Amino acid sequence: MESPCILVCSIDMKTGYCFGCGRTRDEIGAWTLYTSEERRNIMDLLPARLETVERKPRRETRRARMARERVNQE
Repeated sequence: MESPCILVCSIDMKTGYCFGCGRTRDEIGAWTLYTSEERRNIMDLLPARLETVERKPRRETRRARMARERVNQE
């Protein structure tokens, strides 16, 4: 199943969009329930949404935490 998720899972409180993929919480939660066409329609909206979010999440993202932990283990 195609997904725009890039493991930057944090919601911009101003817009309600995920910093990483641009989806809303409701869209993320229902992603597997959408048809391929519905997912494609949402994905077409994401680039414009991502232009509206603040560029830095308010907390550490999962991807950043995993990278930091890898460096600390070396």
